[in-house]
Amino acid sequence: MFDKAPKFWERRGPTSLLLWPLSWIYGLIVRTRKLIDDLELGKRKPQKVPIIIVGNIRVGGTGKTPIVIALAERLAQLGWHPGIISRGYGVNSPASPVTVHYSSDPEQVGDEPVLIAKRTQDQFPIWVFPKRKQSIAALLKHHPAVNVIISDDGLQHRGLVRWPAREGGRDIEFVVRDQRGEGNGFLLPAGPLREPTTRERDATLLTGTAQTNTYAHEYFLGRRAFTLGSTLESAYQLNDASNTKPLNQFADIYLPSKMVAVAGIGNPQGFFDDLLSHGIAATGIALPDHCAYTAEFFNSINAPCLFITEKDAVKCAAISDERIWVVPMNIVIPDTLSEWLQSILQRPDPNSYTL
Repeated sequence: MFDKAPKFWERRGPTSLLLWPLSWIYGLIVRTRKLIDDLELGKRKPQKVPIIIVGNIRVGGTGKTPIVIALAERLAQLGWHPGIISRGYGVNSPASPVTVHYSSDPEQVGDEPVLIAKRTQDQFPIWVFPKRKQSIAALLKHHPAVNVIISDDGLQHRGLVRWPAREGGRDIEFVVRDQRGEGNGFLLPAGPLREPTTRERDATLLTGTAQTNTYAHEYFLGRRAFTLGSTLESAYQLNDASNTKPLNQFADIYLPSKMVAVAGIGNPQGFFDDLLSHGIAATGIALPDHCAYTAEFFNSINAPCLFITEKDAVKCAAISDERIWVVPMNIVIPDTLSEWLQSILQRPDPNSYTL
């Protein structure tokens, strides 16, 4: 619908109010679909293993993929055997579920699944397909040891039947909320929300420094939430990953006017702000999420130092430009979240009950 988030999504004004009737119609459709799904719930079977969905109600990325990586790594440390599924956004859908590896082509399976595989060094099985039930079936068939599955996005995927933790099951739904919050609080197209802020969730995961938002629903304010810390690691050169450099050294070498940060992610400003917090006042170039890159694009930028995200880097494998530095981000899972996850996942298997 939109390549970039319109500015009127962040505050209420003439444009958003003009579009509000369309948002009301969209909201009616969302509520009707939910009612139909609720009526059909008893006729469909849940999955054999717990499902953890990491999603968002706001259009565009909110930093879900780094959280998926961090959750998988923490669950593995706790003795679980995680698998990961993804839709593979922005690519032509394969005829059947496909597995993703470190060397997979992001144009075939999506940039986010390849990023996960690269960051985790193929530690976890990753399967991609728009129909997540089929991805789960393929994953469990080929990796029977997997005993918990993390879905990168999928809150709005109606075909995925779950046993919500709030109802005594072992599945978990996370809503990721970044510093932009809920914007003006309106549903599409007047605002950035795919679902109302009152949407049920087991917990909200907060990333970045959330801004005070007068349109945030009181439902969110009093519910379970975990704040996730993030850190930017030393940058590495795109065409020589062994060449690393701490971020604070760049500010000593280059003037701000000589540094450019490029980001084709859901929230480019978040990346620019993180760099600034490390003393890098680079000029920011914000691009649409999942965009493709060419050598010609980078050649058109007149600067001796360029920064990109790891998600962008997986689409730049064919580009050889010594000016480009990749900045990895790590998400820190707090102990309180780990303990709560364990308490949910260790509940008795609801599949053993008679439906």
